[in-house]
Amino acid sequence: MLDIQIDDFCKDSALIFDALYRVFPRNTDILVDQICGAEELDDFGLHSRRHEACLETMFWLAAEGLIRYEDTIQHDGISQATLSNQGFSLLSSPNNLHFDLPDNKAPPEQAKFTGSYIRQINELLPTHSSENIRTLILHLLRHYAQYQ
Repeated sequence: MLDIQIDDFCKDSALIFDALYRVFPRNTDILVDQICGAEELDDFGLHSRRHEACLETMFWLAAEGLIRYEDTIQHDGISQATLSNQGFSLLSSPNNLHFDLPDNKAPPEQAKFTGSYIRQINELLPTHSSENIRTLILHLLRHYAQYQ
């Protein structure tokens, strides 16, 4: 069974973490369109399931204590969002995962990389590797859960 919603959740989480880390410690607005792309409302003026899932990812990350936000922006995103202390510390911490980057011109011994979670997020997002992004985000969440 394919868990496409889990892949979407992991990619959305990675993009949210990346956006908030780039402006840390400032607050910023995060819109669903920035994370999973723009969409048209349906005939009844409702958002798609994908839009709803992305917004719920933001709420879930906040409920788990990884990010904070002041308010929602209608049904389009969150306002005044920032990483929590736990989120910032976790993203900045090193991990023991190793990834092979596709199409890397570096010698094989340098093509694998390790580093902080945020560094790996930045390296993996452009590859569009759902499998690697999923592995990284699930590892990050397990790491976070162990210290709660």
